[in-house]
Amino acid sequence: MAAAGSGRRAGLMAAAAAAGGAALWRRLSAWLPRGRLGLAALLGRLSDRLSRGRDRRARRSSWLLLAPLLTPPVPVITAPPCSLCPEGAHRFQWIRNLVPEFGISSSHVKVLSSPAEFYELLKVQIKTAKQRVVMASLYLGTGLLEQELKQKHYLRPLGKPDLGRFLMLECKFHSRVDCLEETLEKSLQAKGSSNLKVSILLDYTRGSRGRKNSRTMLIPLLQRFPEQVRVSLFHTPNLRGLLRLLIPERFNETIGLQHIKVYLFDDNVILSGANLSDLYFTNRQDRYVLLQDSPEIADFFTELVDAIGDVSLQLQRDDTVQMMEGMVHPYQGDKVAYCEIANRRVMEVINSARTRQELLHAKTFHSSQRGSSLLSQQGSQASGGLKTEPDTWIYPLIQMKPFGIQIDEMVTETLLTEAERDARIYLSTGYFNLTQAYMDLILGTRAEYRILLASPEVNGFFGAKGVAGAIPAAYVYIEHQFYSEVCYLHQQERVQLQEYSRAGWTFHAKGLWLYLAGSDLPCLTLIGSPNFGYRSVHRDLEAQVAIVTENKALQQQLHQEQEQLYLCSGVVSSSTFEQPNRYVKLWVKLVTPLIKNFF
Repeated sequence: MAAAGSGRRAGLMAAAAAAGGAALWRRLSAWLPRGRLGLAALLGRLSDRLSRGRDRRARRSSWLLLAPLLTPPVPVITAPPCSLCPEGAHRFQWIRNLVPEFGISSSHVKVLSSPAEFYELLKVQIKTAKQRVVMASLYLGTGLLEQELKQKHYLRPLGKPDLGRFLMLECKFHSRVDCLEETLEKSLQAKGSSNLKVSILLDYTRGSRGRKNSRTMLIPLLQRFPEQVRVSLFHTPNLRGLLRLLIPERFNETIGLQHIKVYLFDDNVILSGANLSDLYFTNRQDRYVLLQDSPEIADFFTELVDAIGDVSLQLQRDDTVQMMEGMVHPYQGDKVAYCEIANRRVMEVINSARTRQELLHAKTFHSSQRGSSLLSQQGSQASGGLKTEPDTWIYPLIQMKPFGIQIDEMVTETLLTEAERDARIYLSTGYFNLTQAYMDLILGTRAEYRILLASPEVNGFFGAKGVAGAIPAAYVYIEHQFYSEVCYLHQQERVQLQEYSRAGWTFHAKGLWLYLAGSDLPCLTLIGSPNFGYRSVHRDLEAQVAIVTENKALQQQLHQEQEQLYLCSGVVSSSTFEQPNRYVKLWVKLVTPLIKNFF
């Protein structure tokens, strides 16, 4: 027992000592010439081996957090810091060495707080779109009552409560699909030939589940507007062969999914963790942010969805699917060849956008800085259309481990590692199943953590039939194990768990808010699809954005969002796990370690 305790203490000391190393590694790697990238990666690996020699429990030193980005298949970005930008303009500018940086005004960012707001915004955006509608989601929901409506008959009489819910769901269903049809029809009538293009990306396995599914909902659009509508269904390359034949429906979704949630209308982009289903419009709490009038960001996500769509199955008007001509099949073709093509296609989007943004940054803001004295004399009319200095920066973080892309993982680990003493990190996940690397960093670094997770009653699997009904208990078991580790290390004050609980609601919000030491407002947030778990890191296609802002009004929006979510939570203590609803059956405890990497 003493040896185990000393090992844990040594691990914590090693992680704390390494916290400053990530910044040093970043500075060194930034100045290494492009021809010496192998040396950079080697130095990172050597330093990691040395740290593991002191204590093998310290799995990853901070030096290695960015070193994998210097070796294929993840691209290498080693440009030195911009000499024209003021030192310390914001401390997260290193992220632009990995992904494109989009500088915008904070007035273009709006944080939403409720499913109803999200639903109303989607309706408005669909109806007013003129050029493009791009939607990436896990699936498009149907619902039993919606199926009954489509079938033109009812399986049972509807009482008054059922009728009210029926009308509500019917309206939401028609708003999702019929609004698109109405917008396409208006666009066609206005010009005779429509410029409006609709691209929808869903997951193949989830979108094909059941007789009535996402595919059957969208086929009428394809049949009526074949030249304007594209529906792509991503199929993970890891579900193939005998495995694909043996694993039944629903369970096959555990192998890997398209999990990105992006809703884009002309130059307006909504980032969220919410799917297109009635629950996410009514009583399933998530997060949502609108980036308005942001053409560069909209172009990036359009190209990203197109890239994933190009390596996905294309839904046809007769409900069959086929690959684009010349493309390797995800589960019938060579897996390595398919993943290489997918990696290359997605990385082309990231690297080309990064190059464009660097050129735009140099042309626009650097020239405005050099001519600032002249512009101040001649006034705004002499500015030649130059943009004002941004106060908010958007960084898209992509995670597609099946394709060898792990940018989000690396950035997240670096943020956790470099968080200083007395900094506060609020981390939220609908499914508490953190990777070992994330847990080690939380337990071994110096910042304060407030982790928001779902209580069993608001877990999305609560009350499910069959084996899925035991999933909330499995999450309780994982939570209890982590809490026990926190207590063993006497970290209860620094690392605090809080359970979201709200009658009649489920919880699906995920993301991170970072408060620097001494600050009452967050300067950075992560928002998007990842849950910080094994699936998000290793199995699924994920995307989120890091929003960094210096604007106090936007920081206040983010702070209020965080407070509103945490207001519905209670602090976890030892007595929490003594409650009757936290009892975990023995078979669940035995099975959870074997299957935790699949949910």
